[in-house]
Amino acid sequence: MTVLVGLFSRTPKDPNQKRNQEKFKEFKKLARQKKYDEALKSGTEYLRMVPNNHDALFTVGGIYYMKKKYKTAISHFDRALEIGSYDVDVLLLKAYSHQKLDENKRAIDCCKKILEVDEKNKNAHSMLAEMQE
Repeated sequence: MTVLVGLFSRTPKDPNQKRNQEKFKEFKKLARQKKYDEALKSGTEYLRMVPNNHDALFTVGGIYYMKKKYKTAISHFDRALEIGSYDVDVLLLKAYSHQKLDENKRAIDCCKKILEVDEKNKNAHSMLAEMQE
């Protein structure tokens, strides 16, 4: 029997793909259930296996934001923005993080980038108005 390998293969290229998908589902479930410490552990583990998953980077960054670990959150948001540079949700949380750290210039830059994509974004407009007072 001949087995075709490559383009027509039924075998996934990544042998860990199924395990990674299950790990990601577990991570998202923990985050939805607001079990943030467990979700952080699971998400960090997942990101070691799949370092460029935009959704995982955003979610882990968001959990760090809620835990008031803004610098760590920003590093995850930066990695997520390398993948999707105009993701309004990531940019907004990054702007809030910079604002919490009194890094207003960086927060303003994030808001301006948001407005390039979504010029009517109320959150970005209100944050800009608040910082420019």
